[in-house]
Amino acid sequence: MATELEELIGFLSAPSSPVKKAAVDIVRDLTGSEDGLHSLSNYANTVLPSLSRLLSDDKEVSEPAAEALVNLSQNAGLAAKMVEMGLIKIAMDMLYKPGSSITRLLVMLLVNLTQLDDGISSLLQIGDDKMQGLYVMKLVRSFCRSSETSDDPFDHVGSILVNISKKEEGRKMLLDPKRGLLKQIIRQFDSSSLLRKKGVSGTIRNCCFEAENQLQNLLLISEFLWPALLLPVAGNKIYGEQDTSKMPLELGSALSIDREPVKDPEIRVQALEAIYLIALQEAGRRALWSVNGPRILQVGYEDEEDPKVMEAYEQIGSLLVHGSESEEPSTTTSK
Repeated sequence: MATELEELIGFLSAPSSPVKKAAVDIVRDLTGSEDGLHSLSNYANTVLPSLSRLLSDDKEVSEPAAEALVNLSQNAGLAAKMVEMGLIKIAMDMLYKPGSSITRLLVMLLVNLTQLDDGISSLLQIGDDKMQGLYVMKLVRSFCRSSETSDDPFDHVGSILVNISKKEEGRKMLLDPKRGLLKQIIRQFDSSSLLRKKGVSGTIRNCCFEAENQLQNLLLISEFLWPALLLPVAGNKIYGEQDTSKMPLELGSALSIDREPVKDPEIRVQALEAIYLIALQEAGRRALWSVNGPRILQVGYEDEEDPKVMEAYEQIGSLLVHGSESEEPSTTTSK
């Protein structure tokens, strides 16, 4: 005899819209508690496909179904099942379906699913030579096109980019000069959205782990890369002509006027770690000197008060002083 929960899950496939709506609302509410999540996880093989089918329904049904999947995907075991059943493809298809009303929730679902290696591989479309990278290109385009509103559904794409850049295949895709994805992403660092800024800075930092083999591709976009890395750690001072005359225009002009400081210490640490990874390479150090980077770091360090950020400055300082010695990076891509 079916349990109450089995009956409830059965109603998710009911032909009657009011019944389906009532059932999905209850399931969504259950996913908001640990006990509810645990109970539903025992029926993962039926509840997950049922909820995923409801994503194409009207908003009153698709929205609670998407909310339930976002909550369930915070459990690594359930997220793995979702990836296995092809939910990344389903989410991407729904995301670009005309008139989709659950964009933000689908993006949040992809953030959770790309915390798993298999989820990253699925989003990168690894193994499908013809389609590989198409999903990522679509997401980057949406991330870069979306508006500067406080309610931008694509803001969370920054977190997806951080996730995929933790994997070597993801970094290589973003750094591929033919695709030009990292250049587009970096230009979003000027956004007023902190979530977006963090996504961009985390993605750049992860991509810099490829500096040993892909330094040339990083330096190809130096007119965007150096401002994104150096402006957050340049301190609050307005720089004089003696300093700015030794910098490219995009850095010098920004530093010679009053500017909004980057208050989030995490972004400053990520920028410094990225600079460190570039400076580990001799050609990277030369590039940093060529934009008067060490002077910017010196001024920024004098203004810095956060101990973790100061430590990141000191790591680069030590490297620049002993630049001829080969060093291994002490930072690692965050898992």
